[in-house]
Amino acid sequence: MNRTILAAAIVAAPLAAVQAQAPTSPATYVKMAGASDQYEIQSSRLLLQTTQNAKLREFADMMVTDHTKSTADVKAAAEAAGLTVPPPRLDATGLRNVAALRATKGTLRDQLYVRQQKTSHQKALALHQGYAANGSAAGLKTVAGQIVPVVQHHIEMLNGM
Repeated sequence: MNRTILAAAIVAAPLAAVQAQAPTSPATYVKMAGASDQYEIQSSRLLLQTTQNAKLREFADMMVTDHTKSTADVKAAAEAAGLTVPPPRLDATGLRNVAALRATKGTLRDQLYVRQQKTSHQKALALHQGYAANGSAAGLKTVAGQIVPVVQHHIEMLNGM
């Protein structure tokens, strides 16, 4: 199967399925937020190793910085709420997406990265908006609400690419 077609199929997640994953507990939110951030960080670091596109380099650098910060903010709020926070890990989708990026080279990798970023940021936006509105831990709700405009800014930038 053509790698580009396979990679495109991997990142094509219906928004309804994303919204159905709304967290039901603070621990679930923390786990999902950590997985989301890990994907952003790992995929961006991978892209930075090869891209020649200055605009993408700037965006990927920002992803590493912003998502490292959001991981730290979520962790601090979770610990303040009495949760034990394991190190964040990629979920199954993140693992597949990073593998697809590794298997793709050159400008095709750049294009796949942007498509994946658009999908992952929509998912992250739904996660943080959902927890900010309906979460049960006040500190985590606050942090989720603070992350929402950052993710929205990332989406605006992606839509301009």
